[in-house]
Amino acid sequence: MKMPRFYILALTLGLLFFAASLTPTLIPRGWVVQGALGGLLMALGYLIGRVALSIWRLLELPEATGRALTRLRVAIVLPFLILLVLCISQARDWQNGVRERMEMPPLETSHTAQMLALAILIFVLLFVLGLAVQWLFDRVRTRLYRYMPPRAANVAGLVVTGLLLLVVTRDGMLDRVIGTLDTSYTTAQALFETSPPIPEGVETGGADSLVDWSALGQPGRDYVTSGPKAADIAAFTGRAALQPIRVYVGLAEDKSPETRARIALEELRRQGGFQREVLIVALPTGTGWLDPGALDPVEYMHGGDVATVAAQYSYLQSPLALMLETDAGLDQAEALISAVHRYWRSLPKDNRPRLYVHGLSLGAWSSMYGTDLFALLDDPIDGALWVGAPFPSAKWRAVVASRNAGSPYVAPVLGEGRLVRFASNYQNALGPDGWGAMRIVYLQYASDPIVFYEPASVFRPPVWMTEPPAPDVSPEMRFMPIVTQFQLAVDMALATTAPAGYGHSYFGRDYVEPWVALTAPANWSAEDTKRLIAHCDSGFQIGCDHR
Repeated sequence: MKMPRFYILALTLGLLFFAASLTPTLIPRGWVVQGALGGLLMALGYLIGRVALSIWRLLELPEATGRALTRLRVAIVLPFLILLVLCISQARDWQNGVRERMEMPPLETSHTAQMLALAILIFVLLFVLGLAVQWLFDRVRTRLYRYMPPRAANVAGLVVTGLLLLVVTRDGMLDRVIGTLDTSYTTAQALFETSPPIPEGVETGGADSLVDWSALGQPGRDYVTSGPKAADIAAFTGRAALQPIRVYVGLAEDKSPETRARIALEELRRQGGFQREVLIVALPTGTGWLDPGALDPVEYMHGGDVATVAAQYSYLQSPLALMLETDAGLDQAEALISAVHRYWRSLPKDNRPRLYVHGLSLGAWSSMYGTDLFALLDDPIDGALWVGAPFPSAKWRAVVASRNAGSPYVAPVLGEGRLVRFASNYQNALGPDGWGAMRIVYLQYASDPIVFYEPASVFRPPVWMTEPPAPDVSPEMRFMPIVTQFQLAVDMALATTAPAGYGHSYFGRDYVEPWVALTAPANWSAEDTKRLIAHCDSGFQIGCDHR
């Protein structure tokens, strides 16, 4: 079969995309991921080249032929091949640069041969798939030539081919999604008859509890049974401590988010949560998981005089919950925060706990939505700690957009820092001084693609790529239209594979200073902060797992 004219030039564009895919982004990539990404982008570049050629011919623009075509090919292909070789030779150093900033051991080898073989295989498979689609399109439009003019038949053929592909692939995609949901449900929960016996001494789900232990689910049971005990806290502080209160209502408790919120409120009241010094309304990630590294530190620094209440809204992994159950988290956050806030504001101001809102990842997004700022005007909560807020969060975007001139996009400064401050793995929240009536801290890592993914990066660089890079971001990052978009999408998929303290893996030690800044614990010193950070590093539940 004779290759179409300009095939070499289209392939050259594909190779350019492949070369660009080797450049570093936020999360380090192994050879398997890099090979798959490179093959996909090579095929995409080739497709764009072929489409450009089709448009050129459709417009009946002049085409090079003979020696002119040969010279054009050499002039374009040769520099690109040199660039490709240079990028391949630099690939391992680029990845090691990212790994070094994340305190990971360097790659001994980039497995270049395996990566190239995988990329070529992916490209060939996608190329064959493209030929199959082209064959289908040709068959459809040829049939339609009998009934309509060629131009109309071409358009109709394209539409029919698209519909056929949609019908053929739809069932497969739905099966995959449903399979993922089933797996997520079975592995993350263990409900009703499969639930383990309730441990002795656990309040939430116990004999007198308003919460059904068998409906809690695995994330809820882990949360209410884990965390520091009063004796652990007393051993750390050297002072008498209380047992922290942890209330959690599982999704299986009731179908209604309002009912789950009501049960959570009543259980919180039953356990005496409104008599504690600090009360935290926490929204979990998609599966119902709460990061112990986020909540253990604040319980230590307040001598256990803390109550936390949470309610589950999904069984799904956070990305799936965001796509398929968008309203579930928002409805639950609004119901729970409103219920707790209404009861809290009915109490005398001198006889109620300080009230804070907290969420990680999808929990941050939903709890930001559920925090009604208008309802807070006359009786505001004391503050919020939002961690790894996903990029679609409108409130986060609005806050970042209002940063001071010259303030970095990844580490904004707003006004004098009286209402909102940002913290990261290299920047603290500047302590408990200088705040106004309400305190809000955003904890985010500059290397977190869940936060800093930019949908518009198809054609223009994200703002943060136009600024000097943060300490945990490679200075070798370069923007390339289309390619960067795919690289950042892969980064999002790999975000939680980064070491603790980078990417979307938030580290217990990095919660300590934000909580100190927000809650200003009594009899707490800078030395205590250092000791608690060291305690986080030494061992209690500090990992990050967005199950």
